[in-house]
Amino acid sequence: MNSVSPSAAQYVGGVMQDELAEHRRQQPLERQGSFGLRAAQTPDPGREATVEPDEMDKLKAKLMSAWNNVKYGWTVKSKTSFNKISPVTVLGHSYLLNSEDEVERFRWAFVSRVWLTYRREFPQLEGSTWTTDCGWGCMLRSGQMLLAQGLLVHLMPRDWAWPDAQQLTEVDFEVFRPRSPARAAGVPIPSFGSPRGSNTPEKSLTSDQAPKCSQRKRLESVRDRQAEPLHRKLLTWFWDQPPAPFGLHQLVEIGNGSGKKAGDWYGPSIVAHILRKAVAKTSVLHNLAVYVAQDCTVYKEDVVHLCDLSLSQTPPDPSSQAWKSVIILVPVRLGGEALNPSYIECVKNILKLDCCIGIIGGKPKHSLYFIGFQDEQLLYLDPHYCQTMVDVSQANFSLESFHCSSPKKMPFNRMDPSCTIGFYAKNKKDFESLCSAVSVALSSSKEKYPIFTFVEGQGQDYGLEGHSSNHSGPAALILPPSNLSRSNNRRNSDEFVFL
Repeated sequence: MNSVSPSAAQYVGGVMQDELAEHRRQQPLERQGSFGLRAAQTPDPGREATVEPDEMDKLKAKLMSAWNNVKYGWTVKSKTSFNKISPVTVLGHSYLLNSEDEVERFRWAFVSRVWLTYRREFPQLEGSTWTTDCGWGCMLRSGQMLLAQGLLVHLMPRDWAWPDAQQLTEVDFEVFRPRSPARAAGVPIPSFGSPRGSNTPEKSLTSDQAPKCSQRKRLESVRDRQAEPLHRKLLTWFWDQPPAPFGLHQLVEIGNGSGKKAGDWYGPSIVAHILRKAVAKTSVLHNLAVYVAQDCTVYKEDVVHLCDLSLSQTPPDPSSQAWKSVIILVPVRLGGEALNPSYIECVKNILKLDCCIGIIGGKPKHSLYFIGFQDEQLLYLDPHYCQTMVDVSQANFSLESFHCSSPKKMPFNRMDPSCTIGFYAKNKKDFESLCSAVSVALSSSKEKYPIFTFVEGQGQDYGLEGHSSNHSGPAALILPPSNLSRSNNRRNSDEFVFL
């Protein structure tokens, strides 16, 4: 997942072993680490150290930071092509890009997602010399984006869109109609805007010429503008400063409980547990909980005990209807060393659900945040872009770096099988609907065994400590729902093998 990571990390099955060899060739500074720089972990007793270990670590961190800042500090803009005749799905919403209105709707939906990327020049992470997460923090950033989407649907008005999305004006996608014998003349399709810095003025439309979607957005703009203070407040929670409840400093500190530290690679399963701990720890959210599924199983009774506040009352109040909203995270493995094609249709159906808040995983060497698809390609947000830390303590801090105007796609067959799927339910009724809708989506798989399942009852709480980097428990077998066992063995979902 990480192109340049300062410590050893491999996927189960060795899907990252080729990357190891590649970077040993490309980066002479990393010759002594199995996947990065932590070369001074075992000093040679037969050689006198000419530099203090702490100074050596600082020097290496600076060298790595400099390299990663250069590598991820720039990007080549390229257009992503979208098909006019196939719908694009984005987190439960569908867009057929055969008209200006639909392109506009898709544009607003994509740009309004929160985009969290590598940052540099933030305060040093405790217990390390790191002031950037370039090259190693991509999975944490993907997890932040997944949580941010959950918070958007939890706190913001339904179908909220960022009112200032229009200011991101890069030309970064195009719509085309595949060749066919009877190709009809298509409606002219606008891009996301004009190139940033272009001297060509944009044409302004009169009220009669403006797309209907723009007119509709004008009606909603008052509501969305009123929600802007909450939008800004939400982004401050992801600030790269120690006090921020969901910032990198807090997530790394929580990860220390599982033996992880700044510079290590984080898998999608452990990030799910880190997010759960972060939400439980903070005081900024009192009516939201995070549940992490165990062994590809969502235990309904566990969710009820987590969310039903009447159960914690002494004595219980039968009339109480208090219920916490819940984000459900399900770590899964969709195959062995590569994605099992039989699960592709199932993943598509999951991304079509309103209750889905995305998938964190990626492709080998890169963690990505998947938010939709078109045909046989996934739509994603990429954290692999290094930006300077934004001081969100300022009243009118810039929002531009927290929203992406470049939709990108990749084929399903390049998706790494290890991932975590996220869902959101606002109340008990929504949770029951979620269980029903997701179960139907899971049944679309051609495989005998579903990706995961919902069952009644309770499960064993493994917690974050069960995902220690030193843990090497046996691989778990995915069994049919009727044969699910509640083993007391602690197992990492990244080790799951589908029969």
